[in-house]
Amino acid sequence: MSDKVKFEREFPIQVSPSLLYKYISTPSGLSEWFADNVNSRGEVYTFMWEGSEEQAKLVNKKNDEKIKLRWLEDEEDGDDSFFEMRIQVDEITKDVSLMITDFAEEDEVEESKMFWDNMVSELKHILGSS
Repeated sequence: MSDKVKFEREFPIQVSPSLLYKYISTPSGLSEWFADNVNSRGEVYTFMWEGSEEQAKLVNKKNDEKIKLRWLEDEEDGDDSFFEMRIQVDEITKDVSLMITDFAEEDEVEESKMFWDNMVSELKHILGSS
């Protein structure tokens, strides 16, 4: 187990859960907002950003609900942290939220939160959601 700190973020998004799921779970969807390019081969997703490349292993996936990934580098280091994107629908209002669970070093938590704020802001822009 690492010394990383777990944090969660909630982002209300006005879009159908099934459409949102395509953007958080498919390489083509993730390529539109999360990374410059994303490929997947089996359970391994490769994320590319301006010349750097990171690989993540699919830990868990549930249709129209969530995707959970672990960076291979963390797994090799014996670190069991992960990042998860989960769709939450309020039973009464039917409001849709994207719930992010991630881990970061204690001194990088705020920076990681800002990263997710920026990424989800881009996703909302693409989806035409406020």
